[in-house]
Amino acid sequence: MFEFRFESGSGVPPYLQLVRQVEDAVRLGELRRGEQLPTVKEVARRLVVNPNTVQKAYRELDRRGVVRAKPGQGTFVTREAGGVSPERRTQLRASLARWLTEARAAGLAAEDVEALVSAVLREHRGDGNPRSGKENE
Repeated sequence: MFEFRFESGSGVPPYLQLVRQVEDAVRLGELRRGEQLPTVKEVARRLVVNPNTVQKAYRELDRRGVVRAKPGQGTFVTREAGGVSPERRTQLRASLARWLTEARAAGLAAEDVEALVSAVLREHRGDGNPRSGKENE
């Protein structure tokens, strides 16, 4: 069963933390199509939060097409992880972990690493090809 967690002091509203955790778990293949999320009551009890917070997260996930509520049955994942095979995803994750170890050993703080990764992602715009800034020429 999927386990939610809160990061207090993150500045991200609790319901959005839940949304991001589910979306990330689906992207990483940790949650698969057809899997059931814990009930609103279970999550609220475990995290000691208002059930409305969990319900708001589940509604947002439903709106985004990540889950679908089936009355009387529960809330189920409706998306699959995209992109690559689980084996390739494992290889890429290990490669990223090695790079992160190297970056931290070079003296980069977590915030520096996040900024660097964000910059490279912006440069690649999600398609794997760096942009020169001359797209409109």
